[in-house]
Amino acid sequence: MPDNTASPFDAVLFDCDGVLVDSERITNAVLRAMLHELGWALSEADCFRLFVGKALWDEVGVITANTGFVVTDEWIAEFRRRRNEALLVDLQEIPGAVAAAHEVDRLLGGRLACASGADRPKIELQLKKVGLDRVFEGKIFSGMEMPRSKPAPDVYLAAAAALGADPARCAVVEDTATGVRAGVAAGAVVFGYCPPGSPAHHEPRTLLDAGATHIFTSMADLPALLTGRLSPSLVAGAH
Repeated sequence: MPDNTASPFDAVLFDCDGVLVDSERITNAVLRAMLHELGWALSEADCFRLFVGKALWDEVGVITANTGFVVTDEWIAEFRRRRNEALLVDLQEIPGAVAAAHEVDRLLGGRLACASGADRPKIELQLKKVGLDRVFEGKIFSGMEMPRSKPAPDVYLAAAAALGADPARCAVVEDTATGVRAGVAAGAVVFGYCPPGSPAHHEPRTLLDAGATHIFTSMADLPALLTGRLSPSLVAGAH
């Protein structure tokens, strides 16, 4: 049973990549390698800047403009195959994320969901790899299965509806401006996760400008933030 005094939120909706799992460097490396094969040599920083937090299909025009290659279903499928192989070998949790998700699950009596812009096989693979598959079982939502992907709010609205929660009483946990905008558009309160010095995460100012209400730098702090035991004023960049 949920502790009804524990949190002002009726549900917590987590992004996946960069929030629950440390996947962006792995995915970025595979994408960079495949773009290099097409003749486009990108630095790690530039690849993050262009593609992090975005659905690859939404960025095919950028790839074509820089390589002359018209992206096909087969190329995307090969990217996903190589990406998944790398994730199975190297994926780890975001430090503290597994414990935080379990604590949120306990506090809210299971009223949490994973709402990602990624394809469902990737989300499920990653959650299983870090041991969060049971926590989010039956509560996984893919933006690729929605009419619109992030920054549209569709995936967060679907997750809130499935949990029977008013989006305005949901907390969204995100790490990119694209995801923050999706949470804000859904009407939720958005907590922006931004570990220091990570090129795979957007900077605090970027997340705040996108509409995040609070910024936090350690996933271990999330349960206390959600329950008000840790004041946002104590978290770097919050306002």
